Amino acid sequence: MGKIQMFEKPLGMRDSFPEVNEQKEYIRSTARNFIRNKGYDFIKTPSVEYFETIGKASAIDESSLFKLVDNQGETLVLRPDMTTPIARIAASKLLKEKNPLRLAYYANVFRAQQREGGRPAEFEQLGLELIGDFSAYGDSEIIHTAVELVKELGVESFRITIGHAGLLTAFLTNNTNTVQQVDALRQLLVEKNFVGFEQELDNLGLLQEQKENLTKLIDYTIDFKVFENFRAYLTNEQQYLINQLEQFKRLLELQLKDPSIVSFDFSLASHMSYYTGMLFEIYAAGSGFPIGNGGRYDELFKQFDEQVGATGFGIRVDRLLEVLPKRDVEEKHTLLLFTEGAYLKANVLAEARRNNAERVTLQYIESVHDLDVYKQSFDEVLIVSEGGSLRE
Repeated sequence: MGKIQMFEKPLGMRDSFPEVNEQKEYIRSTARNFIRNKGYDFIKTPSVEYFETIGKASAIDESSLFKLVDNQGETLVLRPDMTTPIARIAASKLLKEKNPLRLAYYANVFRAQQREGGRPAEFEQLGLELIGDFSAYGDSEIIHTAVELVKELGVESFRITIGHAGLLTAFLTNNTNTVQQVDALRQLLVEKNFVGFEQELDNLGLLQEQKENLTKLIDYTIDFKVFENFRAYLTNEQQYLINQLEQFKRLLELQLKDPSIVSFDFSLASHMSYYTGMLFEIYAAGSGFPIGNGGRYDELFKQFDEQVGATGFGIRVDRLLEVLPKRDVEEKHTLLLFTEGAYLKANVLAEARRNNAERVTLQYIESVHDLDVYKQSFDEVLIVSEGGSLRE
């Protein structure tokens, strides 16, 4: 590695300039008000956690973890997601006080990058978790809340694609011969490499019937009407998965004002290995990546010795910014320039205007490098002189 340059940032790290930062503050405040009105409480977790707990329990690959070592020799990680730390807090304390729990967060998470590819290594996530509810009502609440939140934030065109981790696992397991084959096929679905998926079917030594069944997974699983068709590929013990999904769909139809924004794709898979049931991704016009995702993650709580249902979602704030329409903020910003000896008078005037909800910058005129350029950043410019005169 060459010498680090003076203005160089660590791989994947980004600066947020004032305009972008203001947009993030708008998202934070708007989301906070909306989510609290839905009955969720915001929570904050440490930026640094133990590798032995959060690092190993998280579904984020170990190669993407930022690792540190503390003075006691313990390996630490910068939190790679928010769901796992919240599960730790819920299992250790909060579930003993209240169950079910509704928790929300707005926080930075960290994912190490192996090479520069335009992907951030630190980004903000906004999300919520419903912990302690095993029912389809909990899943439908999460989807409904995600839809309303995205609308509240100002996203004009979006859709939600829903799958089911349990149904996908059952389908893959029933039509393969080993766990390794299931994992290989699921990874190709995570990558949305459907060509590779079909090619892999020829490499696994499967029966012709198995290959035909698995091909159907790609061909016609993007339609809810195929639910009944899936029953033929499930054992009697697995039929409950279809029943769950049918109840879930009925609840969504009752809650959503526009059910057409929701579609089903049962080939949908996630790199988050703890998903057990419903899972979904949120796509919006203007971004080639999901702006958010979520689902049911009951398996995660087994890492913390709890048997509890949990479902939730997170929104990537950086991707959300890509799709939000530009906001026209009507905010007058006044520059008060003062000359030598006029500071007190200028300060009194500035405070009077600020008390009237006006944004005011107070600046000693002799410290400005290029006055003409500097003044262009303001809506109004006033100069306060020692003699008491006030002029533009």
